[in-house]
Order: sequence, then C-alpha cells, then structure tokens
Amino acid sequence: MIYTQAISPAPAARVPATQDTSDEALVARIAGRDKQALQLLYSRHHVRIYRFALRFLNDEAAAEDTVSEVFIDVWRQAERFEGRSQVTTWLLAIARNKALSLLRRRSSEELDDEVAEFIEDPSDNPEAAMLKSQRASVLQDCLTQLSPAHREIVDLVYYHEKSVEEVAEIISVPANTVKTRMFYARKRIGELMAAKGISRTQI
Repeated sequence: MIYTQAISPAPAARVPATQDTSDEALVARIAGRDKQALQLLYSRHHVRIYRFALRFLNDEAAAEDTVSEVFIDVWRQAERFEGRSQVTTWLLAIARNKALSLLRRRSSEELDDEVAEFIEDPSDNPEAAMLKSQRASVLQDCLTQLSPAHREIVDLVYYHEKSVEEVAEIISVPANTVKTRMFYARKRIGELMAAKGISRTQI
C-alpha cells in the first residue's frame, strides 16, 4: 500500500501473546514510534477506511491516496489521541477531513451544512433491507446520486454502524444535524428506489 512508501515498516515480528493489541494500545505504541503497531492498526482498519473514502469520493485512486494519508497522519499525530472516542471514530474523522480537502481541490461543489431545524425521523428503519445482497447494486447506484453530505451520513450509520453521536463527532456537526440529514437521505433513497421500480414497502 502507498503509505508504506512514506513510512517503511519494520519487518513483521511475532506479537507476544500477553501484549495488549487493542486499538487504543496500538495508538499508544505508535506514539512511541512503534512501526509494527502501525502495521497492525493498518491491517485492521485500512479496508474500512478505503470503503468509506470510496463511497465519499467515488474514485478508487483517490480513496487509496486517502488511506495512505490517514495512516501517515496517524504516525505523525498518535500522541495527540486522547482516547475520548473510539479509535475507529478518530480514523474516520481523519479520513473525512482528507476527503473533504480533496473534494474542495477538485470541485467547487459545496456541502449542505445549513440545517434550519431538527426533524424527527418517523419512518421505519430501512437498514436491514438496505443491506440485503440482492439490493446492493441498486442501493449503491442510489447512494452515488446523493449529495456528499447525505451520502457520508448513510455510509457512517449503515456501513460503519456508528451512532448518531459518533457521526456528529466525526463530521463535527450537532447530533440534531445528523438526524436531519439522515431523514432527508433516507427520503431521497426511497424516491430513487421507487424510480427504479422498488417501492418503499419492498425496502
């Protein structure tokens, strides 16, 4: 992977059975310049970050670059991690910032950051059916048609199973904003699915 070109990892070594390999412990070791810990964290989370970046950017090469940049930042900034959130939340927040910077560089499109009020979501949760394999290709096509702001909400909630509070932390907006965007994202997905001949009762 690309990040290894910037940070040459030490040869893989056997991890002692008694050594703590939790995400938090790995970040602490990375802060102490432990390259093996970086390798372990990378192997554990690079696919998750790549998929998040890919859905956000819709560009495989850009997603790969984002993964590389995320772990370069982890190497440089591990000592700043205070453990107030899960490591995955921290990693996805870094990935989002990298992806947003890339989007700003390549496009003048602005994300919808203005939400006037909190809107409760009264609809039934569609997540179980959304994740059904036979709907995957149709759903993926629908996701690409959402705005970046709405697409990232759906991605974080359904694919990364983040809570509203965790999503709010990752994208730096109030929890009510997350709920509002989720409401509109699900509504739009319903409209797009209906346009493809799949009614809301089938979702």
